[in-house]
Amino acid sequence: MAVLTVRNLPDEVHRALRVRAALRGRSTEAEVRAILAEAVLPEGRVGLGSLLTAAGQRAGLTEEELAGFAHRETTPGHPVDLE
Repeated sequence: MAVLTVRNLPDEVHRALRVRAALRGRSTEAEVRAILAEAVLPEGRVGLGSLLTAAGQRAGLTEEELAGFAHRETTPGHPVDLE
């Protein structure tokens, strides 16, 4: 996760952020994160699992085969040894 510092933020903007955050029951920091995410992330963003499931349905996979897309591997991968 990255850290971002915003310098020279006008007092009126900071006050408005604090008020907006309070109205939404969030911290100012959480409100800023939400505003930034809304501003830069594409609308209708679809996860890879959803795309694979949709492709599998179009290909006629069974429910059991489609369930495999929902499983997320949690063990870390190992680098490939090319020698």
